[in-house]
Amino acid sequence: MLTIRNTAIALALFVAATPALAGSMVKVVESGEAGEPMTLTMDQTTVPAGDTTFMVHNDATTEEHEMVLVKLKSPDQTLTVVKAKHRVDEKTLKSLGEVADLKPGADGQLKAKLVPGTYMLFCNIKGHYEAGMHATLTVTK
Repeated sequence: MLTIRNTAIALALFVAATPALAGSMVKVVESGEAGEPMTLTMDQTTVPAGDTTFMVHNDATTEEHEMVLVKLKSPDQTLTVVKAKHRVDEKTLKSLGEVADLKPGADGQLKAKLVPGTYMLFCNIKGHYEAGMHATLTVTK
């Protein structure tokens, strides 16, 4: 009887601890078509430091998107857009990874170990950043 009780307690503790072991998950939805407003939204804008999984969905019906993750030097840092290319100059940034070439309706995933600070998620397909496809994520201790 004692063994069953101890096993049940151990199982309950394991189940309770599992989300903490798994880290954070951020759901990202990218939407917008050419000539229309474009958005990149997250289900949460603040997560604790540690392993984070970004589950990315392209909600567009005809437009391909991508999601790039960079750590900003400061919360008010702005990204440089190369006007001739209508893209963010990624050479000046340290990308922590991306979900590239996400076809309409497709899903992708990015895993990253985040330290406290401010991060930006954005789509760097021509004109998409300028059309509003970016969002800021705060990582706390």
